[in-house]
Amino acid sequence: MSPTRADLDKQPHEVARMFDAVARRYDLTNTVLTGGIDHLWRRAVTRAVDAAPGERVLDIAAGTGTSSEPYADRGVQVVPADFSHGMLAEGYRRRPDLPFTAADAMRLPFADDSFDVVTVSFGLRNVADVGVALREFGRVTRPGGRLVVCEFSRPVVPVFSTVYRNYLMRALPQVARRVSSNPESYVYLAESIRAWPAQRELAEQVRAAGWEQVRWRNLTGGVVALHHAVAPGGAGRGAAAPAPAEGTDGVPGDGV
Repeated sequence: MSPTRADLDKQPHEVARMFDAVARRYDLTNTVLTGGIDHLWRRAVTRAVDAAPGERVLDIAAGTGTSSEPYADRGVQVVPADFSHGMLAEGYRRRPDLPFTAADAMRLPFADDSFDVVTVSFGLRNVADVGVALREFGRVTRPGGRLVVCEFSRPVVPVFSTVYRNYLMRALPQVARRVSSNPESYVYLAESIRAWPAQRELAEQVRAAGWEQVRWRNLTGGVVALHHAVAPGGAGRGAAAPAPAEGTDGVPGDGV
């Protein structure tokens, strides 16, 4: 194994070290690899979180803070958290006004009921025990608070799915060698996406961890999926919004 590439057993210290190695060019590499559509996915997440001033948002696996900036810029209290110190340092260099916090998703350093919303974008896939992390997210979320997970998923169009998987395992590592500061880490990226559960399976994991009103919608034909849920004990702001029923694949992805 490369010293800066994790394996699919996802040992936390190996994953953190891998992200330390890609921190400097991480955001640029993501934009190149997705053809810029990652920005549209992140906007969809911001809309789904729907945080209002006065609410407190925990942004797990926030990396350099790109996903946290829209909330802070709107006056929402946001805590960007990550277990990669390299990512946090790069984020603090760019946005010293944000409260970057070192945190393991499976052992969060926050009190119970601390946040109105927990969100994670393209990071849950890198956690060694997803069930433990989802329960931790529930612990730190107030009753009726919201969860929004954005993660790579399974394309729902068969032909598109074949093309996408060929890109993941063949083209993506080749492109990463041109732009990334640690190309080998993107071999892990491709492998981890292929091994990740489909939309319904992830919804079942979220529900098994104690979350309620679990639903999802596809973005870009299912390349990415947004999973929503509400913490038990309250209706939650997100519950009143139009949403697909539990376990369905929902509505189109905001044109993304």
